[in-house]
Amino acid sequence: MRLHYLQHVPFENPGSILFWAEDNDHEITSTQLYQNEPLPQHHEYDWLVIMGGPMNIYEEDLYPWLTAEKVFIREAIETGKVVIGLCLGGQLIADVIGGKVTQNPVKEIGWLPVRLSDQARLSPLFSFFPEQPVVFQWHGDTFSILPEEAQCIAESDACNHQAFIYKNRVFGFQYHLENTASIIESLVENCRAEMIPGAYVQLPEELLAHPEYIEQCNTWMRRFLTQLEQMDREGIL
Repeated sequence: MRLHYLQHVPFENPGSILFWAEDNDHEITSTQLYQNEPLPQHHEYDWLVIMGGPMNIYEEDLYPWLTAEKVFIREAIETGKVVIGLCLGGQLIADVIGGKVTQNPVKEIGWLPVRLSDQARLSPLFSFFPEQPVVFQWHGDTFSILPEEAQCIAESDACNHQAFIYKNRVFGFQYHLENTASIIESLVENCRAEMIPGAYVQLPEELLAHPEYIEQCNTWMRRFLTQLEQMDREGIL
C-alpha cells in the first residue's frame, strides 16, 4: 500500500502513523507544503493523510498553497481514495465536502475526553475504543457544520463535532491520536503563545506529563489503521 501525507509545518508529522506504515512495509511519500513542494498525481498513492498545523483553512493570503491543497483533497475524495484528516486536516476535508469551519466557542489544548457515539462503537474501526477516550487536543477552530452525508461520531463538552466519517472512506478527526512525545514537545515550543489560560487549556507541563496517554493513543491509532487496511483490502469500506 502507498501512503502519502500532506505536512503543513516542520514540527507536525504523522508520528505513530509513520511507524505503523514502516512496520507494515508500506511505501511512504509526502508533500511538505510549507516548502512549496509539488503535489503528486492521484494514481501515485492509495491513502492520503492530511496533517495538522497552526494556520486556519481560510488563510490563503498567508498560505497560498492552501488553495491547491483544497482542490487536491477534493479530487482525492472524488477518486475514491482513503483519506484521513487530523485537526487542520479534518477541517480541510470538512470544508471541501461542503461543511463549514469556524472558531470554536473555546480553545481545547491538552489531554481531554471525547464521547464516541454508540453507532461508532459498533463499527470494527472503533469498537476497541472506550466510551470516553482521553485524546490530545490542540485547536481553536472546528468543523462546526457538516453536510448531511457526513456522520459525526464523536463530541466533547467543549466541541460538538470531534470526528466524522464521509462516504465510508474519509475520516476527519479534530483530535490527535498520532502524536509522539517529540511532536508534543515541538508543539509546546512552537505554539506556546496559543496556550492562553482557559477552562479547556492545560499547562505545558501537563501536556508533557502523560506518556501513558501517548502510548494509549498511538495504540488506538495503530488498531484503527490496521482494521481500516483490512476492510479496504477486502473491499468492504
